[in-house]
Amino acid sequence: MLRLYTHSACMQHDPGPGHAERPARLQAVLQALDHDRHAALERAEAPLATREQLLRVHSAAHVDHILSSAPLEGIFQLDPDTFMSPGSVEAALRAAGAAVAAVDAVMAGDIQHAFCAVRPPGHHATRDQAMGFCLFNNIAVGAAHALAAHGLKRIAIADFDVHHGNGTQAIFEHEPRVLFISSHQSPLYPDSGREDERGVGNIVNATLSPGAGSYEFRELWEGLLLPRLNAFKPQLVLVSAGFDAHRSDPLADLKLGHEDYAWITERLVALAHTHASGRLVSTLEGGYELAALAASASAHVSALMD
Repeated sequence: MLRLYTHSACMQHDPGPGHAERPARLQAVLQALDHDRHAALERAEAPLATREQLLRVHSAAHVDHILSSAPLEGIFQLDPDTFMSPGSVEAALRAAGAAVAAVDAVMAGDIQHAFCAVRPPGHHATRDQAMGFCLFNNIAVGAAHALAAHGLKRIAIADFDVHHGNGTQAIFEHEPRVLFISSHQSPLYPDSGREDERGVGNIVNATLSPGAGSYEFRELWEGLLLPRLNAFKPQLVLVSAGFDAHRSDPLADLKLGHEDYAWITERLVALAHTHASGRLVSTLEGGYELAALAASASAHVSALMD
């Protein structure tokens, strides 16, 4: 069974006119998931993440900075790309809280798979810094909760966003219980994710050159990344599901289609069933062309439901 976690508050984070990470992104995803083929999709409201849950991966100074920086009106700029509006704090807390609730649900056996349709995204946020449209690192909060609350020893994070999840890597690069696997375009923001960045042997980065498409993406996952995931035998599979490697996306130069997201999702689901009793939690990261995002998220969710 698949459960969708989302919340209307995630629409209220508004970085301002013309910003790529706009509320319409989530609206497009949710409209796509209202289609008849997703009629059986169970839905739940994302709770607020607690301070304790955030402090497992973020410094107190960072948490306090985000919680106190939302303006009463207009927008507040954190860095050249990252902004806050009056609704940003609740949106960020719901986005991180969705990952925690989803982890709890799959660990309890209530469901096997979960998709967190939330924003702002998270995988660029480091322990001490918001960046790349991200305020809190949602997937990292979920992983740290699984370690602390459920006592897991092997958690895998698979990140196929076109941008490297530098924040997730930095948070866990000295934590051998977490394996971080990433495919991403290089060169591209945030200019990290080299193949020689290995942490304590728990970081696996694989880069794709601008213009690479389905063949290169699938070859990379089949030849390198999925074997590493299988060898790790994770007890829980977490997915940073960014859909901005799509050929139509304006922020990058890869050439994937929605069928590639169905393909990688099917393989991650199979891996979760082999090693983790099916337990898989996915959370939305990037994807900025609305039609491509909707089609890709729909393909991802369909594969999670199957």
